[in-house]
Amino acid sequence: MAGRRIPTSPILRSVLFLSPRPQAGYRRASRFAPALLGIALLAGCGTQRGLLTTVGPDYVPPPAPAAERWQAPMPHGADLARLSHWWRRFDDPLLVRLIDAAQAQSPTIAQAAARIERARADATTAGAAGLPVLDLQAAANRSTFTFAGPTLRRDQATLGMNATWEIDLFGGLARQREAAAATLHSSQAAWHDARVSVAAETANAYLDHRACEQQLAIVRDDAASRSASLRLTRIAGDAGFQSPANVALSRAVAAEGNATLEQRRAQCEVSVKMLVALTGIAEPMLREWLAGDAAGTGRLPAPAQFAIDALPARVLRQRPDVAAAERDLAAASANVGVAEAQRYPALSLTGNITPTRMRFDDGPFMNITTWSIGPNLSLPLFDGGRRKANAAAQQAAYDAQAAVFRAKVRTAAREVEEALVRVTSTAQRLPDAEDAARGYRESFEAAQVRQRAGLGSLIEAEEARRTALGAELAVAALRQEQVGAWIALYRAAGGGWDEPIERDDTAAASATSATSATSATSATSATSATSATSATPDTPDTPAHKATPPATNR
Repeated sequence: MAGRRIPTSPILRSVLFLSPRPQAGYRRASRFAPALLGIALLAGCGTQRGLLTTVGPDYVPPPAPAAERWQAPMPHGADLARLSHWWRRFDDPLLVRLIDAAQAQSPTIAQAAARIERARADATTAGAAGLPVLDLQAAANRSTFTFAGPTLRRDQATLGMNATWEIDLFGGLARQREAAAATLHSSQAAWHDARVSVAAETANAYLDHRACEQQLAIVRDDAASRSASLRLTRIAGDAGFQSPANVALSRAVAAEGNATLEQRRAQCEVSVKMLVALTGIAEPMLREWLAGDAAGTGRLPAPAQFAIDALPARVLRQRPDVAAAERDLAAASANVGVAEAQRYPALSLTGNITPTRMRFDDGPFMNITTWSIGPNLSLPLFDGGRRKANAAAQQAAYDAQAAVFRAKVRTAAREVEEALVRVTSTAQRLPDAEDAARGYRESFEAAQVRQRAGLGSLIEAEEARRTALGAELAVAALRQEQVGAWIALYRAAGGGWDEPIERDDTAAASATSATSATSATSATSATSATSATSATPDTPDTPAHKATPPATNR
C-alpha cells in the first residue's frame, strides 16, 4: 500500500481536524491574539490589586491596648538600644554555650523552623497563582480505520501544550498574596519567640544550678561547723563538762545538718539533669564544663541592666509573640477578601497548541498544528448561600483573631509590669537581707564563743545557728530571684528578637509573598473561543515571576 494517495474529501479533513483553508483561519484568529495577550499579561503582572477592584477590607494594624506609660517603677541602669541575644550580655561565657546548644537541638525551634518552610512553600504557591499554568503532553499511537474502502493504518505522534491564566478581576489573588506575607512573617516571629523561650528556660535552669551550688556551699560549711561542735561537745561530755542531754542535742543537730546537705546535693544533681535535657550535651561533658569553670562555681550570672524608657505599646509590639499575633490578624483580614472575591465572577484565559505528525500506511509524514485560545467566564448564580456563609465565617475568624491579639498585648503588658515590680523589689530588699544575714552570723559566732566558754547554753547557740543559716540561704535565694527577675524582664520586653521595635506593617502586608489559601472559583463556562489549523505561529515569551518571601534569619 506504499504510495497510496490520501483521500482529501471534506469529511476526512473534518475527522483529521484539518481546515480547508488553514492560512485564512489563522489570519482570522490572529486578530484576537493581541487583545487576549494584553489581558493575560495584565492578569499575570503580579500587581497587589485586582484588575477591576479589590474586595474585602484593607488591613490597618490595630492600636495596642496598652497604657500610655508603665505603672511599675523603672529599674536603674544603662539604657540598651538593642535586646537581641541578651544572654550574651551576661558575664558568663558558659551560659552562652549552653543556650547555643539548647537552641541547636530544641524540638520546639525545629518545629517552628519547619512551619517557616511550609509557609514559604505556601507563599510560592500563592505567588504563582497569577501566572499561567503550562502543561506539556506527548502521545504516540497507531490505529486503523476505513471509510467504505480499504483499511488504512495511521501512525500519529503529538506534542501538545495547554495554558491557563486566571485573571484577578476582583482582587482575590491579591488578597491571597497579602495573607501569604502575613502568614510567613507570623511563622518567622513564632520561630524567634521559640528561640527566646528556649534561651530564657535554659538561663533559668543554669541559674538554678549556680544558685544551688551557692546554697550547697553555705549548707556544707554549716554541716562542717555542726560536726565540729559535736566533736567538741563529746570531748566536753566525756570530761564531765557537758551533760548527756547537750551531747545528744549536738548529735541531733549534726545529723540534721548532714541531712540538709544531702538534700541540697540532690537538688544540684537534679539541676544538672535538667541542663542535660535542655542542651542535649552528654552529661560527662556537661559536668566537665561546669566543674572546669572554677570561677563560675557558685557564682550567679550577672545580667546587664537596662531601662525601659519607651512607651508600652512600642515595647510590646517588638515582642515576637505579639508580632506573630498581629501578623495572624493581618492574614485573617486578607482571607476575608479572598472569601468575598469568590462571590464575584471569575475570568480565565485558556489556550493550547498541539503539533501533530502523522502518516497513513507507509506514506509520507504530514505535520499538522492545531491551536485554540479564548476566555472562560464563570458567573456565580446559586449555591444555596455557601459563598456568603464562607465570607461570614472568615469575618468571624478575623474577629476571633482580633480578640487573641488584644489578649496577647494585655498578657505581655502584665508580664513586663510584673518583671519590673520583681526587679525593683529584689533590688530594694537585697541590702536589708544582707545586713540581716551579717547580723545573725555575728550573733551566732558570739553565742558560740559564750557557749564554749561556759557562759551560754548549747540550745541558745544552736538556735542562733539556725537563724544565721536561714538568713544566709534567704540572701542566696533573693539573689537568685533578682537575676531571675532580670531574665523575665528581658523575656517580657521581647529580648532576643532581631527585629526593630517599629516595623512597617503596611509594607509587610503588601509584600510579594503568598499564602496557602487558594480561590475556589474555577472557569467553567466558555464564552468564546477561536480555533484554527495553521503552521506553527510564533509565541511570545512567558513572563517569569516568582514570589520571594523574606529570608529567615537563623
